[in-house]
Order: sequence, then C-alpha cells, then structure tokens
Amino acid sequence: MGRAGSHPASAPLLLLLVLLRAERLPGAELTFELPDSAKQCFHEDVERGARFSLDYQVITGGHYDVDCYVEDPLGNTIYQETKKQYDSFTHRAEVKGVYQFCFSNEFSTFSHKTVYFDFQVGDEPPILPDMGNRVTALTQTQTLRNLGLRNHILELPRDSWNSL
Repeated sequence: MGRAGSHPASAPLLLLLVLLRAERLPGAELTFELPDSAKQCFHEDVERGARFSLDYQVITGGHYDVDCYVEDPLGNTIYQETKKQYDSFTHRAEVKGVYQFCFSNEFSTFSHKTVYFDFQVGDEPPILPDMGNRVTALTQTQTLRNLGLRNHILELPRDSWNSL
C-alpha cells in the first residue's frame, strides 16, 4: 500500500507541469494595484542582444490609464507613454544589465488602478516544429489538411472542396 497522498497517476501530470514551466521564457507576468498618486517599478536582468517585450493593460480604475516608461541599465529612457490604457513595447537590449519598467498613477489624486503586465525576455520558440523555416503562413484549410482532417469539415460539397 502506498503512502497517504501519493497517486501513481499524478506523476505524469507533475512531469507535464515541469516541462511546461521549463519552456517559459524568463520574465514576469503580474496583476497589481497602483494607488492614486503612486508609482511602481519592476526590474529585470537582460543580456546584451536579447529581445524583450512589455505588454500592459489597465484593467480597472478611473479612466483606465497610466503612465509607463522603460529605462536601460544606464538610465536612458527607451520607452515612455502617458495616460495609456494599454500598449506593447519590444526592444533588443543594447546593454547588459538590469532594465527598469515603471507604471505611474501620479497624475491621479483619487483613483487607484489595477494594472496587468507581461514582461518577457528572449525569442519565443515556434508553435509548431519547423515553423521557423516557413515563408508563408498556413491557411486554415492547409492546417486541416496537414492534420488529416480533410473529410471532417462540416460536410462541404465535393465540388467546393476542390476549389480550396
């Protein structure tokens, strides 16, 4: 009899979770409260030449807007926007070191905000194997053909299928 709490079927699930976590790019994803008249900064170590991206969105509060800026390790501002509800910024690091990205609600004296951000470092791997070598995007029909689903598409008439 096994120990209490151990389940043989949970081993594959645990392995899957470990493997999925291993494939994630370095970075951070967070939803946080930004009080009125406040600024919140986050820091991430980035290697020279690495690509990084910041996506953010104000989820609740006031006019759904914040100020946002990104500084390189030398203190140079490489991105700055004011009163934005959401935005995306991608950059290739020219300097190795700690990059700082800040969200500011200092312009608001009575409305706190809830902000979501996703900061990722590195190039995302292709979704499908060998996808990096493709020159054109697959259409939905090509994808279904590659998956062997040609005959399972909501019963299209045969003459219209040949035109796809």
